[in-house]
Amino acid sequence: MKPGIRLGLFGLVLVTLFGAAAFTASVVVPDRVAQESAKDDENGSEHSGHGSNKDEASDSNALGLSLGQDGYRLTEVDTPGEAESNGELSLVVIGPDGKPVTDFDVQHDKELHLIVVRADGQQFRHVHPELAKDGTWSLPWRWNEGGTYRVFADFIPAQTGKGLTLSTAVQVAGSYEPVAPAPAKTANVHDYEVAVHGDLTVGEPSELTMTVSKDGEPVTELQPYLAAFGHLVTLREGDLAYLHAHPHGDAPKPDETSGPDIIFEVNAPTPGQYLLYLDFKINGEVHTAPLVLNATASGATDDDSGTHDPSHDEEGSGHDHD
Repeated sequence: MKPGIRLGLFGLVLVTLFGAAAFTASVVVPDRVAQESAKDDENGSEHSGHGSNKDEASDSNALGLSLGQDGYRLTEVDTPGEAESNGELSLVVIGPDGKPVTDFDVQHDKELHLIVVRADGQQFRHVHPELAKDGTWSLPWRWNEGGTYRVFADFIPAQTGKGLTLSTAVQVAGSYEPVAPAPAKTANVHDYEVAVHGDLTVGEPSELTMTVSKDGEPVTELQPYLAAFGHLVTLREGDLAYLHAHPHGDAPKPDETSGPDIIFEVNAPTPGQYLLYLDFKINGEVHTAPLVLNATASGATDDDSGTHDPSHDEEGSGHDHD
C-alpha cells in the first residue's frame, strides 16, 4: 500500500474513533453539564462566569462552590469512574503551605462532613470518611447511577478555627434519568413522615420547623445525631449552593430524646427552589427526609406544597450515612 493512502486511512480511523468517543461522552454526561463543570473547576466555583467580580467570588466561597478558599484547597476527588462499580472515594485537603492538612477541629461530632449529591438533587449522601496519617480522607464507595455529582467537604482547620466548605464536580459514567425537583413540604421515609412548617424568606433568617410523625402520631423518641436532634443540609437548586442551617437549642445529652419538632434557622440568599435534606435518628437508625421549598422575597408567601416518597430510590431511601 502506498504511504499516502496508508496515512489517509490512518487519519480516517482516528476521526472515527474521536467521533465515537465524543458521542459516548454526550450520552453519559450532557454537553451543557460537562462544559459548566469544567468551567466551574477551572475558576474554582460553580457558575463562576462572573468570577472576576470579587463580591460574587466571595459569595461562591461562602456558599461552598469553590475548590479553594483562604489558602486551602481540595485535591482531585478519586472515585470509581462508573456506576455500579465498587471502589474507594478519597480526597486530600491542602493547606496554605502546600502540604496536606492533618489537624482538624471537631464540629457536629466529626472532623469532616462529606456531602455528595447529583446535579438534579438525587442520590444524596452525607457520610464521614476516615483520616489517614498522610492527610488522605477515604471510605469505600459505589455509585448507584451515573451523572454529574458535586462533592462538598465541610471542615474546620485546627490552625485557623474557621469553618470552610469546599467542593468540586465529579463525572460518573453510566445511565440515569434526571429528576426535576418539585416543591415538597412533606416526605415519607421508612414509615416516618416529615413535614416542614415555615417559609424561606430571601435575605433574612428563616425559622423552619421539621415535625416527625408515624402513623399520624407525633414521634417523641428522636435521638441525638451529630450533636443535635437533627441535621439539615440545604442546597440551592441549579448550582447546588451550600447553606449552613443551625438547629435551635443546646447540644443534647447522649441519652436524651426529643420530638416531634426540630427547629432550624436558614438564610436563603436568592429567590428560587431549595433542596432540604433532614437527617434524624430513631432507635439507633439514621433516616434522611428530602424536602423542597421555594424562597420568596420579603412580604410574599409560598403556598406550594407536595409530597415526595423516596421509596423508589435504590437501597431504600437512596440516602447513605456513616
